Amino acid sequence: MTLYSLFRSVRSELGKVCFSQHRSIYTSSPSLGADKALLLKLRKSTGYTFINCKKALEKFNGDITQAESWLHEQAQKEGWSKASKLEGRKAKEGLIGVVMGDNSAVMVEVNCETDFVARNEKFQQLVKDVALSVMAHHKSQRHTGYIKSLVWSDDIAKLHMPEGPSLADQLALTIGRLGENIGMRRAVSLGVPSDWQIGAYVHGSVPGQVGVEMGHYGALVVFKGGSKEGMETLGRKLGQHIVGEAPVTLGNMDDIPCGDSETRLLPQSFLLDPNYTVGQYLTLHDAHVLDFIRFQRGENTSQEK
Repeated sequence: MTLYSLFRSVRSELGKVCFSQHRSIYTSSPSLGADKALLLKLRKSTGYTFINCKKALEKFNGDITQAESWLHEQAQKEGWSKASKLEGRKAKEGLIGVVMGDNSAVMVEVNCETDFVARNEKFQQLVKDVALSVMAHHKSQRHTGYIKSLVWSDDIAKLHMPEGPSLADQLALTIGRLGENIGMRRAVSLGVPSDWQIGAYVHGSVPGQVGVEMGHYGALVVFKGGSKEGMETLGRKLGQHIVGEAPVTLGNMDDIPCGDSETRLLPQSFLLDPNYTVGQYLTLHDAHVLDFIRFQRGENTSQEK
């Protein structure tokens, strides 16, 4: 065998050995595939960065339950720290959320700094959590007749999510994830007798969470009467008028309208049919309004504590 032939033979054998080692490292290790699958699963379930998810899995030797719990704890701690640092920053964006129940309704306002974050599904999940928690609290209270309860941020934070943490902890978690000042500003819950109705309308709707309507404006209106087939439509129309015309007080059925500056609901020109006042439109449908409430995100209000 010539020296050249010997060199080629040795190089070929070395190539086989290297290829075999390369294959054993990158294609023959099932643990690598499993680690990647766990990482993707943790990333999807928590929404945290790949780096943090990888760190959590390494810390708990691939135990995804412990890793997820640890990530939430860290985000919560970070959220409280961020909340303290961001407390003075204006949060005038956000969403109004409305949830309807049997003879009950809840409307909430949750604020953030930017409309970009308001469109984030994690922020919208917080809006849903707040609304459902307020509804659960409302249902836990024994009451008869008509009840309207307006709750502000400090009291909202004390509520607990159904089978979950407090809203204060959930807020911290969301701040830790999104890095903006966020506030659970206010909520109202309504309960009515079985022969009363609650109409609802949300304007500027966004594709939000199932079971909760979300937008930039919201209105709830309490009324009686109307045909059973059209009560939901009537309630929605009244809510739409309240959002659009922003009445301040209810007024009386026999009030005389005072023009474009009218702030009493019943003598206002009805938004959806200007030939009638709201009072006249209600008379046509054999109905009358008992109360209403309107939320606009970021608005100033003298009621705020």
